[in-house]
Amino acid sequence: MNKTTPTYHWGPEADFLVIGSGVAGLRAAIELSQYGRVLIITKGSRRQSNSAYAQGGVAVALSDEDDVNLHFSDTIKAGHQLGREDAARVLVEEGPSRIQELIAWGTQFDKVDGKFAFAKEGAHSRNRVLRAQGDATGHEMIRVLLERAKKQDSIRWFDHHFTMDLLMVDGRCCGAIVVNETTGSLQVLSARAVIMTTGGAGQAFARTTNSPNATGDGFAMAYRAGAILEDMEFVQFHPTSLFLQSSPPFLLSETMRGEGGLLRNRKGELFMVGYHPAAELAPRDIVARAIWSEMAASRARHVYLDVTHLGNSFIKKRFPTIYQTCLRFDIDITEEWIPVAPSAHYFMGGIKAGIDGETIIPGLLAAGEAACNGVHGANRLASNSLLEGLVFGVRAAHSATTCSSTISAKDRQSVLSSLAVEPKRTLDDAEKLRNSLRRLMWDQVGLVRTGDSLGRALAKITAWEPQVLGSLQTRADLEVKNMMQVARCIIEAALWRENSLGAHYRSDFPGCEGSAWKIHSQIQCPESERLTPTPKLKIV
Repeated sequence: MNKTTPTYHWGPEADFLVIGSGVAGLRAAIELSQYGRVLIITKGSRRQSNSAYAQGGVAVALSDEDDVNLHFSDTIKAGHQLGREDAARVLVEEGPSRIQELIAWGTQFDKVDGKFAFAKEGAHSRNRVLRAQGDATGHEMIRVLLERAKKQDSIRWFDHHFTMDLLMVDGRCCGAIVVNETTGSLQVLSARAVIMTTGGAGQAFARTTNSPNATGDGFAMAYRAGAILEDMEFVQFHPTSLFLQSSPPFLLSETMRGEGGLLRNRKGELFMVGYHPAAELAPRDIVARAIWSEMAASRARHVYLDVTHLGNSFIKKRFPTIYQTCLRFDIDITEEWIPVAPSAHYFMGGIKAGIDGETIIPGLLAAGEAACNGVHGANRLASNSLLEGLVFGVRAAHSATTCSSTISAKDRQSVLSSLAVEPKRTLDDAEKLRNSLRRLMWDQVGLVRTGDSLGRALAKITAWEPQVLGSLQTRADLEVKNMMQVARCIIEAALWRENSLGAHYRSDFPGCEGSAWKIHSQIQCPESERLTPTPKLKIV
């Protein structure tokens, strides 16, 4: 392994740092722009978030036949009663005003006969899912939020900057340490508060619908800083992603089933009615495991999603992105069944946070998929994620304005000196280790788990961990380190939960009896393994 002695420099001044540029990050930054200088840090391009990939829509109680109490009830029920009611209540009650705000800013949600078109998805009791451009809702919301953010003079961007770690001083978060992906230069950024909106960690699994950026960086950084990670065993596997041998999974929106799409096994038989009364519109965890069972029974690698009966013109208008994408792979969904299989999709768990984004670390807040405020419980209700990003992005921003920690000017050299002590090194073969980890997680910690499979995964990761110890500097190496730490947290939480609930299913503990299921798993990095503390400094 190559070793180099790093040189750090102080970066631009900011009052608030927002790490991540999805819906939660952008909405938080826009809110914060009224209160001070905001710096948005994002690895790669600002448009490469999971939010931009969201197809189906955003759930919100705005139609005449709906109300927030019904949305609340569906959210709690889908979460298998493990969700926190205060968080769910905030989501559904503040959601309508956040969506109306987006509409006022120029978001073009689809309409039919002059009225907003509300679709129905699994586990929803009403048609309440707004969509844009048929199946490009996330793209449209990100477009509007980016335009709004660009208009704010107090917002500055750090594109193509990878956040390596949080800057911790005397137990407080006072900023972040970043590396320029192009030049490799290292910068220390100080701020009154940091909001973590880095999304999930779908890339820890070999099959995922997530953006390549979703490597669990926020989870890992917060863990190393001493934050609590909660409910990490609850990883949602989307039931229907395109299955082709030679291409990565591509999400096929749940709204395809909401509009009448049918699931068929290898023999062409409809099977969902045998697993749940709601058939194709059952909660995601149930549909995903039903597909898994059908695949196992027939030794098939996929099942089929059939929308051919919906009609050529309807399909092309309602699902233009999906239609064109499948066509590029020589699948005409107006005439052919689509091969589908489950893929890792969304983390219900994450950085433990309150309804205002607060964590146990002063100065650190979290929102969106990176946070676990309990709103989703054991299984997220379809299309609640974009709404969550908007609602809790705003609330985290308001909390950030109450933080006032920063580092005095005379102590800044001490910070740089303490950071430069440990030489940086590089991994010998980051790509190989990354791929091995992803295959291991898919095979042993996927949709169906056992104590034995989890034990095997933990042993393998324990053997790999020495390779990622110490200080790494490149994005590729740091992503592998973060994925490794997040994978261990998922496994340990899944081993701890000896029952099956929501998205977490253990075939050796298929039931959920007694009161143990009501407890949330919590993982915290031992003090001896946390970030090397900086010298005692004056917090001003």
